[in-house]
Amino acid sequence: MKPTKYLLGLLAAAVLSIGTAQAASVLKIVPHADLKNTDPIWTTAYITRNHGYMIYDTLFAMDETFNVHLQMAGSHSVSDDGLVHTITLRDGLKWHDGSAVDSADCIASIARWGKRDGMGQQLMAQVTSMDAVDSKTFTITLSQPWGLLTTALGKMSSNVPFMMPAEKAATDAFEQVPAPLIGSGPYKFIEAEWVPGSKAVYEKFADYVPRSEPASGASGGKVAHYDRVEWLYIPDQQTAMNALINGEVDFFEAPQSDLFDILEAADGVHTELDDNYGSQGWLRINHLNAPFDNVKARHAVQLLVDQELYLQAIVGTSDLYRTCGAMFLCDTPFETFVGSERVMTQDIDKAKALLKEAGYNGEKIVLMHPTDIQTLSAATQVTASLLRKAGINLEVQAMDWSTLTSRRAEKKSIADGGWNIFHTSWIAPDLLNPVANIGVSGGGIEKAWFGWPTDATVEQLRQDFARETDPAKQKALADQVQARAMDVVTYVPIGQYLSKHAYREDRIAGILKGPVPFFWNVHPK
Repeated sequence: MKPTKYLLGLLAAAVLSIGTAQAASVLKIVPHADLKNTDPIWTTAYITRNHGYMIYDTLFAMDETFNVHLQMAGSHSVSDDGLVHTITLRDGLKWHDGSAVDSADCIASIARWGKRDGMGQQLMAQVTSMDAVDSKTFTITLSQPWGLLTTALGKMSSNVPFMMPAEKAATDAFEQVPAPLIGSGPYKFIEAEWVPGSKAVYEKFADYVPRSEPASGASGGKVAHYDRVEWLYIPDQQTAMNALINGEVDFFEAPQSDLFDILEAADGVHTELDDNYGSQGWLRINHLNAPFDNVKARHAVQLLVDQELYLQAIVGTSDLYRTCGAMFLCDTPFETFVGSERVMTQDIDKAKALLKEAGYNGEKIVLMHPTDIQTLSAATQVTASLLRKAGINLEVQAMDWSTLTSRRAEKKSIADGGWNIFHTSWIAPDLLNPVANIGVSGGGIEKAWFGWPTDATVEQLRQDFARETDPAKQKALADQVQARAMDVVTYVPIGQYLSKHAYREDRIAGILKGPVPFFWNVHPK
């Protein structure tokens, strides 16, 4: 092909592309963080989970009340002995490259997810084989009955068991899936327009066939009403608020609480609670690096905590938060306060004494500070103040959240650029029981979440819980898990709080209730 014709072809394609974009219906949102990492199995970061929901789909899915329904699965049956689960895919499922979704894809996706996710690890410990019956039907055979299989495969939040083509799911679970990203969900990721630090773009997948049921939470009919969805990353909260008020964007995912009154007063703007359970703030300690490889030093951190101080900094508005020492959240079936005494009763002098007993002698402690997420930034600043009161030689390292989610995976020593502490938060579906709550895991370097606590006792208790069907015995086991996790200090809960989103109620409707922002069902008003 001659260069002139080639250039003319490019120009014509560009003109066509511009014309199409201008004609397309576009939903513009401000996400809570920058999208830098795109594999929702490799990371638990919520921004990546949200990205996953745009382009991938799941076999089962939870509605807004956390009940599990069929999603990609058209049917599911269990053998009389409870050992063989048979799953048949519904008709019409296609990957974004036009090929059909088949059983081999699902088997490979489950296997990869099961290497990283806490519930997935518990499930895979019971799996003896996964076998394709035909292109649409496969079986999961267990060594013993495990009643949480559909709950695990339908979990709403990180790590969500998204289905991927088999060749993508063959990627090492500890490496990110390479481009191009191919899903079977309602939107396609337009990688050519992805600008980390600025923008991510999705286009409606014309061949997606929604379920017929009404949308609820992550379940039901995922109807894409917009041709394009643009994520516009605006790290400055004031700028993001002004963009919404001025009509430059349609949806602001995570405004900080001191902006709520201004947003509510603006014409055409409405704020709304994400859900009624909210989030739990965490202080996560790296068990690999001194002094926190010593349990006395970890107990010292617990004794530094003042949840009221954290919650005031994070939320400010008292009707949006509560102090809570329950790892499985307050006002839930597995609420318990056993072992929470150190977290709920601050004692700085005792913390200092425990640090000395642990052998701490002024060594540098690295606290990672995500500057672009207000709630986590506020929590980090509180922790910095408390650690310094305890005589800690502290180095606060500032970075954006996406950088932190990459950095936290590093198992390096402090001398080699490692870390000691960071803050995060988790929504209710990720916390409600000892199996879902990966924070209580004591699976060590191989299976625990970043920070890598190692404790065989808590892992055995979690397995016992997963196999137990009697509610009273489950509750007793949940109490034991929390008691042990608090003593080991798998993480430190710093309180429970509600979040709101804001949107142009004069332009869009159909926003689904739930702790995860879903952008199907949203439609022009």
